[in-house]
Amino acid sequence: MQENKIIKLGIGFATGRKSFQKVLRTYIHTWKESGLVENKTISLNLFVAYDLIYNKTEITDYTDVDPELMEQIDSSTFIGNVAIKDEIDYLIRENVININEVRLIFGKGYAAKRNAVLYNAIKHKMDYLVFLDDDEYPMAVTKTRSTAIWGGQEVLTNHLNFIANADITHGNHCGYISPIPFIEFNDTMSEADFRSFIEAISNDIINWDTLKTVMQNGGVTYADTKILTSDDAIEVEEINHAKFISGANLGINLTKPRRIFPFYNPPGARGEDTFLSTCLSERKVMRVPCYTFHDGFSTYNDLLEGVLPLRLKFITADTEQITSRFYKACIGWIRYKPLLLYITQREHYEEKIEEMRKKLKETLPQICAYFGEPNFMTVFDELKKYHSNVEKHHREFHDTQRIWAKIMEHFARP
Repeated sequence: MQENKIIKLGIGFATGRKSFQKVLRTYIHTWKESGLVENKTISLNLFVAYDLIYNKTEITDYTDVDPELMEQIDSSTFIGNVAIKDEIDYLIRENVININEVRLIFGKGYAAKRNAVLYNAIKHKMDYLVFLDDDEYPMAVTKTRSTAIWGGQEVLTNHLNFIANADITHGNHCGYISPIPFIEFNDTMSEADFRSFIEAISNDIINWDTLKTVMQNGGVTYADTKILTSDDAIEVEEINHAKFISGANLGINLTKPRRIFPFYNPPGARGEDTFLSTCLSERKVMRVPCYTFHDGFSTYNDLLEGVLPLRLKFITADTEQITSRFYKACIGWIRYKPLLLYITQREHYEEKIEEMRKKLKETLPQICAYFGEPNFMTVFDELKKYHSNVEKHHREFHDTQRIWAKIMEHFARP
């Protein structure tokens, strides 16, 4: 590749799926087609933190990439347990952090994998980092006609257009963003019951009317043509002490390490992007005019082979796979909501928790009956557990930032 490039761009994946290489191939082709590969002022650098346990994968599922594809980028860094241990040893040897502080940054879970990518990108002196997901593709789908209309998306280019003047850039998402399947309400479960349940477990950014529209579309969120035809980014406003972002189609400016926050989620929970959102009051966050298509139910891998469906399938709760995914999403949501409330609505925390308890007691029997899955009752137990640990998780949340700040101070030194 060309030398003397000006902008060092990191491209990060926190992955655990065998489909990773197909997704990477598609993205690399789009980078070449958009002119990024041949652009002498931009260096493309891949950072992949992989999880072998999530889907029982092997290291080669991530590292054994076609050499012709790898020639299109300037460097690649694959981050497994051995690589993470090496970095931990380095930080301890340099007296940056101690052995007791390691777990919060490089432990288990989604946040730890994102932190490993973020850390490596900073250590390798990247200017910017764009996170991509292994179940999101560089394309957008609209429904402006009787059939679906597809268009390619230049994701990296859009982030590069705005990231220099922002702390974070955040793209849009279409496709199967929501894990909530299409619901036909009946005597077993009414719309009011389901609405009450969703409001109890989800965060405040989810609007029921919007969610209902997505459900009526079969679980599909279509891209907004006004955004697709725009050249402008919009600054993200703070809502209830958070500037909401998502963990992928996400750009982070690395040029000032002291301004960078780490990811955190309570053990076994999700929400690492939501908790990062609560740290951004003094940061400039821009929503950029590009989309990725979220294949949340892994039903559209053929998109990566060039097959563009004319109609997107309704996702209905009629299979064990769909019900299981919704159940796991509910568990993930309920595990992080107590901490989110504690951070953003401390003065009303106990009141909000009691309201959640009441709604769950009223609606969980109907949820179990409708989906034919008694395990949904464990949502109530998870609320009790994570509520009882909320102060501990809150300390960990702030300790993670404190420890991360020491690492950033180390890298910020001239």
